[in-house]
Amino acid sequence: MGVTPIKSVAEYKEKVTDATGPVVVDFHATWCGPCKAIAPALEKLSETHTGIQFYKVDVDELSEVAASNGVSAMPTFHFYKGGERNEEVKGANPAAIQAGVKAILE
Repeated sequence: MGVTPIKSVAEYKEKVTDATGPVVVDFHATWCGPCKAIAPALEKLSETHTGIQFYKVDVDELSEVAASNGVSAMPTFHFYKGGERNEEVKGANPAAIQAGVKAILE
């Protein structure tokens, strides 16, 4: 399924906060080494868990979305279920990301 970039505040609201199903959001930056390193693992998760929508937000392009979500480190992953954030993972931690995915599927 892939990880879809979010390009606007309105799109973030529509696809994340107004979503009814499980959603994972990767807050990243193009200059962030750990963000680039974890990207293939996130892509693989998106292919394995087709019932979850995976999105990425470039914190430099959508700084207001990052700020309103309290993102201060990259990468930061937010896990949503029914429009509510359930989990947050800061850093490129594959095990913690897997746990976040599992939590929103339960």
